Amino acid sequence: MTLKLVYFAWVRERIGRGEEEAQPPPEVATVRDLVTWLKTRGEEYAHAFETDGLVRAAIDHVHVKPDAALAGAREVAFFPPMTGG
Repeated sequence: MTLKLVYFAWVRERIGRGEEEAQPPPEVATVRDLVTWLKTRGEEYAHAFETDGLVRAAIDHVHVKPDAALAGAREVAFFPPMTGG
C-alpha cells in the first residue's frame, strides 16, 4: 500500500517536510501502527510523534482516532491539536 502522508504545523517542522509518499509494511493496519512505524524512520519522526496520542490524524480528509483502519486509505494527514474560540 502506498500512502500520501501530509504533515502540518509543528509536525511538518519537526519532520522537515510537508508531505511524502510512503509504503508501510503489511503489518501496519491502523493509524497507531503507522505512527509506531514512522517513529522508526529517524529521529525527526521520533521527535514529531514523541508524545503518544498528541498528534491528530485524518484519513482522506476525515478526522479519525488512532485505532482507525488504513485499508483503502489514499492520504493520511497529521497535525497538532487545535484550539479555538
